[in-house]
Formats: sequence, structure tokens, C-alpha cells
Amino acid sequence: MESNTGFLPLEFLREMEELLGHKEFTEYLDSFKKERSHALRVNDAKLSPQAFIRRCRQKLTPVSWISNGFFYEEGWEAAKDPDYAAGLYYLQEASAMTPASLLPVSPGDRVLDLCAAPGGKATELGVKLKGKGLLFANDISNSRAMALLKNLELFGIPNICVSSESPRRLAKVLPEFFDKILVDAPCSGEGMFFREPAMVKDWKERGPAYYQPIQKEIVVQAVRMLKPGGFLLYSTCTFSKAEDEDVIASVLADAPEMELVPLSLFPGASDGFGLSGVLRLFPHKIRGEGHFIALLRKRERKVEEDAGDHAGGQKAKGEYGDKSNLNFNRNALKNPKAVDLKNLSEDFRLFLKKLPFAAEASRIRVLQDKVYYLPEDFPSWANLRYLRTGLLLGKLNHGRFEPGQALAMTLRADDFSPSITLSHEDLRVLRYRKGETIVLEDDEEEIRGWCLVCLEGGFPLGWAKGEGNRLKNKYYPGWRCG
Repeated sequence: MESNTGFLPLEFLREMEELLGHKEFTEYLDSFKKERSHALRVNDAKLSPQAFIRRCRQKLTPVSWISNGFFYEEGWEAAKDPDYAAGLYYLQEASAMTPASLLPVSPGDRVLDLCAAPGGKATELGVKLKGKGLLFANDISNSRAMALLKNLELFGIPNICVSSESPRRLAKVLPEFFDKILVDAPCSGEGMFFREPAMVKDWKERGPAYYQPIQKEIVVQAVRMLKPGGFLLYSTCTFSKAEDEDVIASVLADAPEMELVPLSLFPGASDGFGLSGVLRLFPHKIRGEGHFIALLRKRERKVEEDAGDHAGGQKAKGEYGDKSNLNFNRNALKNPKAVDLKNLSEDFRLFLKKLPFAAEASRIRVLQDKVYYLPEDFPSWANLRYLRTGLLLGKLNHGRFEPGQALAMTLRADDFSPSITLSHEDLRVLRYRKGETIVLEDDEEEIRGWCLVCLEGGFPLGWAKGEGNRLKNKYYPGWRCG
């Protein structure tokens, strides 16, 4: 396969040769001869990587530096596989798996993914929490945040808040609130030129000089939101030193409470340029695209320090991004009141008793007709533009409770009765995902009432309503396949 680099801007090529040196620059150009790799990351919350290997009908090759990452071969339509619809894996480029793997998240943490859409890193952070603590996933673009929400719910992560706010607004409302923060910053995308040559057009219009001020602004606000003792991971998918090492150097200079936590290199990974302890990934050294990663820690504050003087460095110069979504209803989920379960329908209370977890009444909220189960650390005072606050249990329809898709994805076949489990080869799986009525076979018991429809292994796909030998389809319309 011949190298196809003629589309690369001369200015970019000159900068890369200066960065890498002539010999390594030639190796970088030769990487464009490689075939594109396809990769996925297994949802550890649902099954182990070993169990997925045994289950998957495809040839998989481990991503050597990611414990739950695998390459798969061309030709498999992985996004159409029923296992994908069951949330068993996320399709993600191998290098892009690295940042979330290196942020030291523990169950019970308050975690923020500040630029989270479409959710590749946020889903992994949520899995690491194991249902404990809070995953706050934000994206300033409301439309992109909708895709983020779907991926989090598809993965069955219950303890989420999804918002669409500017970093400055979040920092104003949630100062020093988070234990761990991931900033996968918008960037010039040089590391993705191999996979998406169209990124070159954006680079020509808005290169590193455009993105660096944005990145500095975002990190300044992230520092403000980080607790003393907390960790902040900064990543980009670009090679530009101005967007990588220079941004980190600026943070360390302007926010003396921040310190660099050196990252260990793994085979194929490189150290930084002029800043040791960060991590760079190059496509000529690993089977992946370009990435930059740096891990920072906020020092514990001394008791005598002024608690009010910890803004985290220089003042922000302005918000970033498309402001067209600022008409989003800021009060959409503004501190909904706790409910008395006695005031809800008997139908809902009976359904609640069938769930495998003991729901705390103080964390149940009803807004209009929707019923939410808030994360244990939900910031009830935060007046923000939310797309989701916690787990959407379902909705009340004229006093009757209808369970939600998000709830289904957090369960297993053994968690709810009745349930029905279908094999991969069962044509009813595709019919169900298309929204069609399911007819039970002669050897299957009739079902009445709400039923959890699962894929073999007990992994949920969604709900149905049993009417004897027929299951009325309740699969979420927005997730149905054509």
C-alpha cells in the first residue's frame, strides 16, 4: 500500500519534521501506508474481557496497553451486532481508550468528564465507579450531549448527570466539587489525519493557534472545580506542542497548587517534548492514532490558607464554542422536590418492589410525568442545563407506571421477573429491535404485564408488555434499527 500524504498541509509537515527529527518523521509518513485498525472496548460492568472473548463470534486481538480493549477485523458490522445493542462494548479507536484508563477513578468518587460527547471516555469512567458516587458528563453542545446520554444509558450506568453547560458556568456553580476530572479538550485533530483526512480542512481554517486559548480556558475552569488532593487528566488527539506541553506548562505556571504526576511509559508510548512525565502516542510507534495525555494533581491546601482564594490560576478570558443552545430550559430539572412514595400510584410502588436494589425514597424525584432516581452525590443546589439527572426509572401515564429504557439497561435477566432471553440467532431479536410485536413459541410460557427482554447471557435489550403469547414492543423508539 502506497503512502498517501499529499493532502497534508506543508506547514503541518514542516512542524512535524521539526518535532520528530528527519528519521522519525519519515517513519511517521510511512504510517499512512498502514491499513486502518478497528477497535472496541468491553463494558467491564456487564462482563469480563475474557467472557467477551468466549462470547464474541469474531477474531479479536488485544490492545496491548488497554486491559479491556480489542482490535477486530474489517468486515464485521460491529454496530449492528445484538451485543452492541445490549451495551456490551463501545466502538472506540485504540489510542482514544488511553485517557480514561489512566485517570485513577475509584468507586464513590465524584467524577467530571468536562468535554464528554459522544461518550467514549465517559462510559469507561462510569464503569470504573461501579455504580457508586457520581459521574457528571458535560458537553457544551446540546446536540452532542444527546448522543452522550444515549451511550451512557446504553452502557447501563445509573449514577449519572448529563449537562450542557460552558466550563465557566459549571465552575461557578460547582467549585472544588469533583475528586477526578477528565478534560479531553477540543483540538486541531492532527492525530486523526490518518483516519479522517477531512480534519485537514478544519486544521487549515482553525489550527493550533485557534484552539490553544480555548484549551487554556477549559483547564482553568477545571482546576477551579477540582478538590484539593484531586486529579485532573488532560488529553488531546493532536501532535501540536502548543496544544499539548505548552498548555500544561501554562497551567503549572499559573496555578501553583497544581503539580504534574508523571505517567509511566508502556511499549510504544513516548515522553513529552520539553516536558517529561507526560505521554504521547504516535501512529508509527503503536497500532493507534495520535494522542497526548498529562495527569495533574491539586495539592492539599494548608489550613491557614485563605479558603476563598483558590480560583485556580488566571481568570478565564471568555466562554468558548457554539452558544446557539443557550435557550435550553435552564429550569428543566431545577431541584425537583423529593416525593412521598405514598402519593405515587400503587402501580409504581409495586414495580419498585420488583427491582433488585432498595431504592431510597429521598432520592426519587418526579418532574412532570418522569420519575428519576438521583445519584447519591447529586448537587441539588446546582441550577444547570441538565439533560438527565440520575437514572430515569420511567414515566407515569394516567397513574400507570411505564418503566424506562435506561432502567432496563441497568438490570440482568435474573433481576426482574418475568423476563425472556433470546439467542443471537433468534430472528425475534432483530424484530424486537425494529419495534415489532414478539410472538412467543409453543414451549415458552405465556407472559402478562411488564417483561424484560434479554439477549443470551441475561443481558437486557429493553421492555415489552406481555399479553399472553404476544409481547407488545416497548423498545425505546429512538434506539430502534431500520
